[in-house]
Amino acid sequence: MSKTDTLILIALTWAVAAYIIAPKLWAMYFRKHPDFADLDRCSKTGDGHPGDPINIVLAADEAELQRAMTACGWVEAKPITVESSVRIAADTVLHRPDDAAPVSNLFLFGRKQDFAFEQPIKGGPGKRHHVRFWRWDELYDDQPAWFGAATFDQSVGLSHTTGQVTHHIAPDIDAERDRLVAELREAGLAQSVDWNDDFHPEREGKNGGGDPWHTDGRLAIVVLS
Repeated sequence: MSKTDTLILIALTWAVAAYIIAPKLWAMYFRKHPDFADLDRCSKTGDGHPGDPINIVLAADEAELQRAMTACGWVEAKPITVESSVRIAADTVLHRPDDAAPVSNLFLFGRKQDFAFEQPIKGGPGKRHHVRFWRWDELYDDQPAWFGAATFDQSVGLSHTTGQVTHHIAPDIDAERDRLVAELREAGLAQSVDWNDDFHPEREGKNGGGDPWHTDGRLAIVVLS
């Protein structure tokens, strides 16, 4: 091969790499790893207080999300009504089970949660695992993305900010995030799990009820299979 042919081959290789391959790879990367910089790190209460921190994302369509949560033993919470509110208060006092007890509304992307799921614990709805999900208006890995706040309700009491009756969450929100990820993996429902290591620049805070929380700052991103 002549020197001229070699230079032409090098130039063609560079052109293909720079103008065809590299743009496609970057497009795939940013589709898989969208920019979370402008997203709120915590949900908000109806009166604007910080709510529960965001700690997990599920990438799936709506039906897949519901099937996956049901398969892992989660129950979709009932909406808040006068009847459901009275019942949860009575069930808490009397330690009666209420597997689909309502959860309070928290807000992200300017609206209340799209879904809320819970796993009841024996002794009534005073203690429960629960997670709220809000659908993002962008896609992750070409699929709808649902931002979630997974926390554990450890007791019922008065809010430290408003004095209203509320559930108090356990401070270790990472434990609930990791628990849900493990359940999805064990059920064979997690196609992949990615981590955004510095999603939370602030590693501790308080939610709308005044409950302290702490985190390692990581956001779990689970693409459902």
